[in-house]
This record gives sequence, C-alpha cells and structure tokens, in this order.
Amino acid sequence: MVAVGIDELLEREREKLDRLSPEQAAAAVAESGAVLVDIRYAALRDRDGTVPGALVVERNELEWRLDPLCDYRLPEATGHDLQVIVVCNEGYASSLAARSLQALGLSRATDLIGGFQAWAAAGLPVTAPG
Repeated sequence: MVAVGIDELLEREREKLDRLSPEQAAAAVAESGAVLVDIRYAALRDRDGTVPGALVVERNELEWRLDPLCDYRLPEATGHDLQVIVVCNEGYASSLAARSLQALGLSRATDLIGGFQAWAAAGLPVTAPG
C-alpha cells in the first residue's frame, strides 16, 4: 500500500462527490427533501449556532445513525436513496464522512462546500447559539 497525505486523500475522495454550494444545499432541502446532517462537535454548535432543521449527529455515530439497515438508525434513515448532505465546520471532514456513507450504499450522500461557515456567510438561516 502506498502512503498518501491527507490533502491527496481528500482530493481523491472529493472527486467521487457531487459537492453542493450552500445555495444548492438549501434548494435540495426545500425542493427534494434532502437531509442536512450536522456533524460538528458540540462546542462549535454552541459557539456558532445550527442550521434550522438539520439533524445533529456526532461524527463518531454517523454511519450507525444513517445506515438504513442498522438497528440504531434515525427515523429519517428511510432508505439507501436518501439524499444526505453532510455539514462540518469548514467542509473538510464532511467530505470524508460523505464518502463513508456512500460506502454504506447511500449513493446520493455528499457534503456542503465550505461547511457551516459558508452556509452562514451566504446569509442562509442559522439558529443562534444558546
């Protein structure tokens, strides 16, 4: 096996994603019932707020909560055709998380370019912290 750095790995994995801008993600939620999944840790959510309607799933539980075949899935994990848009803070960890969901058969999983910070900067709805 050939070792690669994280930048190369991230670039390679992103080639397999149809990543969405904040505006595209908002449209996918509104028009086609896509599910936004916020994987940021609590300190970031407490500091910056959340996206209204997004599911909050800690990164270490993501696959179990969204796998339609898992006993620990969320009610929203209705099938492998579900469009899932993973949101992290700046759009790095979410790319790897979306690829992991694709490996589980969630072929429409993707992530938000720029993460929560890009969503907020685009002026899209944010629930203030606290």
